[in-house]
Amino acid sequence: MHTTAPHPRDVLFDDGDPTTSLPVCDHYSGVEARMRKSLELQGELGPVFDVTLDGEDGAKAGGEVEHAHLIAELVQSTANRFDRVGARIVPRAHPAFEKMLEVLLRDAGERLAYLMIPKALDAADFEAAVHTVDAVARAVGLVRAVPLHALVETHGALREVELLAAHPRLESLSFGLMDFVSAHRGAIPLSAMTAEGQFAHPLVVRAKLAISAACHGHAKTPSHCVVTEFKDARLLQRAAERACREFGYARMWSIHPDQVRVIVDAFAPSAAEVDLAVEVILAGQAAGWAPIRLRHGGREHLHDRASYRYFWHVIERAQRTSAGHESQLPAEARVRWFGQSGDAIA
Repeated sequence: MHTTAPHPRDVLFDDGDPTTSLPVCDHYSGVEARMRKSLELQGELGPVFDVTLDGEDGAKAGGEVEHAHLIAELVQSTANRFDRVGARIVPRAHPAFEKMLEVLLRDAGERLAYLMIPKALDAADFEAAVHTVDAVARAVGLVRAVPLHALVETHGALREVELLAAHPRLESLSFGLMDFVSAHRGAIPLSAMTAEGQFAHPLVVRAKLAISAACHGHAKTPSHCVVTEFKDARLLQRAAERACREFGYARMWSIHPDQVRVIVDAFAPSAAEVDLAVEVILAGQAAGWAPIRLRHGGREHLHDRASYRYFWHVIERAQRTSAGHESQLPAEARVRWFGQSGDAIA
């Protein structure tokens, strides 16, 4: 009699692995023409990146609520094919904060992928923002709890980054490089805002590592900051690879359409990594997830559930970065683990 083997995720993660698997790229756009083009690009490439419609930097002074209406319209439009479109609103202290929330939650709350809360002063300030979000949602009759993201760009937010990452309503923390450097009143040089300098200055490195570690400790997604040299693909690729492989970030901001594909490809595992991950997981599954010995890299290695979990995450990252173009995963692996039913084939 044919039986279906348990899915690797069901076996390897006793707690269900509570980490939210977000697309590896978060593309920000605030000008109407560019917002529409961003949605078109997402439609072409698939949900390998999120689009964040920017109501903070994208809105004219005094026109924030009007801009919120435009964002809600775009979130509700047919151009939002994958329901992976979020919005950044103004900080909690801004006079338009609640009015923007009312528009977005009333008119687009059912489809908003998330709300980005900028410039939290500390954990208490973020908690107050969450309270307002939920109060406005109740007032407009929205039952769904919209996922929340936050920016760490102030001294207080960095000081309490563990509390922020632990908040149950939070899905992801992003590092706000530019505001963070500016908050040091000239003590950090301009070079620390560049693609290469941001990986060299000790205070910036300290902040990046604290955010990444806090997010992983609380099963949240750490999102890396921008690279402003948006026309230099080589610099961007190097920065994205370092963010992913050296600093532990699972997501990165894009501020220009040309950056999206570079970031997605940089965060994708290599073909060799994917091939090895598939080999290890298939062998582990065949052994009933008992320890195995497998030869690779010229040496024999022992693998057990700890390394199985690592390799399964490699496979999931390959899947997340392959929509819209040729998958890195072999067809058999896609059928086994990412078929419509989500069940493995024995």
